[in-house]
Amino acid sequence: MIRMNTAARPTTSGVVATVWLGVIFLLGNAFTTFMIIDSWGGTYWRFNLAVGVVVCSLALMRTRYPMTTAAAGLAVAATAVVVSWAAELPREPGPITALALSVLVASAIRRLPAQPAAALTLGGLAVVAGAWAADPGNPVVVLAAMGWIGAVVIGPALRYVDRSQHRTAPDGRTAGRRQGSTSSR
Repeated sequence: MIRMNTAARPTTSGVVATVWLGVIFLLGNAFTTFMIIDSWGGTYWRFNLAVGVVVCSLALMRTRYPMTTAAAGLAVAATAVVVSWAAELPREPGPITALALSVLVASAIRRLPAQPAAALTLGGLAVVAGAWAADPGNPVVVLAAMGWIGAVVIGPALRYVDRSQHRTAPDGRTAGRRQGSTSSR
């Protein structure tokens, strides 16, 4: 008989959060696309939308593949930063891409062992630093930097909360396995 690992099963609150995040990503990409078409014109909106959709999709898959999605999201964003700089396009990562990167980095810090989490955190810093070097003080780049800082603060906080919920009780059971426990895990 094959048993499912209940730790890998998404909680109801996790599914709801992911659905809301998907709605935010969808509306944010639509709004950003509209604003770019209205102000910048041309076909740049296609590039920004493609980058945003890819990184946002990766962020929505973060719970199942935390290392792979974070690394791929950082690679896509880093490539977008270089392409936008070389082609003299508006700076990447765009606002919604920056939000998705923040989600990926925070999730990596929360769920991965210390070394991979640190490497991905430094990767996020490299993306923001690259964007900053291409256009210091650009409001979109400042937003990306604030998102990275937020991820570096929220990720460890969520990691601490997760670990504190799994501390062992005096009777040897974990918090999530106690009889009558109200834990959502």
